[in-house]
Amino acid sequence: MPHQIAVITGAGAGIGRATARTLARAGCDVALIGRDAARLQDTAAELAELHIRTLTIAADVTDAEALERAADRIEDTLGPITLWVNCAGAGVSGQFVELAPEEIRRATDVTYLGTVFGTRTALIRMRRRGYGTIVNLDALSLPRPLRSIESGARAAIRAFTESLRPEILHDGDRIQLSLVSLPAINTPRFVWTRNHTGKRLRPAGPVFEPEIAAEAISRAAFGRHRDLRVGLSGVGQRVAALLAPSLLDRRQAVHAYRQQLEKHPADDDTPDNLFTPVAGAHAAHGPFDHLSRRRMPLLLTTTLQTILAGTALAVGAAALLATLRRGAADRRG
Repeated sequence: MPHQIAVITGAGAGIGRATARTLARAGCDVALIGRDAARLQDTAAELAELHIRTLTIAADVTDAEALERAADRIEDTLGPITLWVNCAGAGVSGQFVELAPEEIRRATDVTYLGTVFGTRTALIRMRRRGYGTIVNLDALSLPRPLRSIESGARAAIRAFTESLRPEILHDGDRIQLSLVSLPAINTPRFVWTRNHTGKRLRPAGPVFEPEIAAEAISRAAFGRHRDLRVGLSGVGQRVAALLAPSLLDRRQAVHAYRQQLEKHPADDDTPDNLFTPVAGAHAAHGPFDHLSRRRMPLLLTTTLQTILAGTALAVGAAALLATLRRGAADRRG
């Protein structure tokens, strides 16, 4: 395996910043891409003691040409890009009809098109050499009310990733395209998301520290996993969505609002990062350290997911067969 030159978008805070530390500890040289130059420099300063090379580039991931220029500079300065991680994202929360069209477009552009443009930029360069790894991020939980735009963008990323894999296989390149599905992560996004709910936002379900997400991304990249799910959060909901979708809709309508909103009203003057970066130094962690779990949950690789799904089907088939046999025995009796 060649020396790793890793590129991380959204590297100034949150999952991107935690991933930069994790990959640097693994010995990668790291290029940091984000909108806020000062925050990127702060991230690079954290990595200085690890004795790896860093490069910071202020760029907006919705600008495909800016990403192309950034990638050229990275390869001229650090060397061939071998790993690209798409962590950049932006959100807007609230009832869908209350969201302005420009907010919808911007949140979709950053989260979805930012991933698409980042993937394209990396893939063009990796195909020249026939190898490399790209990691995209998905949400583990089901789509939730008040987060329709982010939910749509993450679903689009999942479909985009799955559609692109056969193209890579067709061309015969040794390029791995991984999808990491994450639970709620304690990052500044709960403060930075443009908020139309009137209440402070909070994570729904189990919440984990960003270092957990970063470790999962690292394992997906170096283990060359097709898909990697962090924990079992949301599995029950997905089963319910298949078996009783209307009941799940009603439950979401009643409980999902309370799960995502604090009792306290949101501050009217709280800045968001939808169109411009939030000023000041910000770390990987958000305001929910007191709720966050620091222990790595079960990581479900593609192989393990297949085994679990097969086991569940076998158990279900056995239970159904047993029920049919009991019914037949009762009728004979």
